Amino acid sequence: MKLVIINYGAGNIKSIQFAFKRLGIDAVLTNNVDEIKAADKVIFPGVGEASSAMKMLQESGLDKVIPTLKQPVLGICLGMQLMCNHSEEGNTQGLGIFDVAVKRFSNEVKVPQMGWNVIADLKSDLFKDIKEKEFMYLVHSFYAEKCDDMIAKTDYEIEYASALQNNNFYGVQFHPEKSSLAGSKILENFLNL
Repeated sequence: MKLVIINYGAGNIKSIQFAFKRLGIDAVLTNNVDEIKAADKVIFPGVGEASSAMKMLQESGLDKVIPTLKQPVLGICLGMQLMCNHSEEGNTQGLGIFDVAVKRFSNEVKVPQMGWNVIADLKSDLFKDIKEKEFMYLVHSFYAEKCDDMIAKTDYEIEYASALQNNNFYGVQFHPEKSSLAGSKILENFLNL
């Protein structure tokens, strides 16, 4: 199986690579369009700020490529947020794969949300053998609103979409690569989609 991690300059890529290595898969880091299109599975990571990350995608032309991919694609953290319509962070136009807006938590709670929180209302093969209210590791100041594409939710100040799916596109707000055995199981489930 050829697994590609999109390398566009925004992402904690090493920890994702190590997580797949533990599952016996050597993920290829690349921004080469042909290599991405030829992959069996694609990871779209992201750590950082939405508008600068989107600018990097646009400069490499990946903003046009990603929405056309036909194989399973998993966006992680900012990667998931960039797959949405719009983010309040930097007033950023997203890729429009998920029909939902990304908003900032209010100042009524500690921002960013950092640490362990539960995912609930699980609705996808991505969560095969994952129990309701499983703990996942999160670090984020912005969230995707609840929407039709929601396949998991989390409560922090309000309920929000902590995972999304639209056809072959999946997104998780949490970091499966940092979420112990349950996170590893989600990555394994993604490989088996």
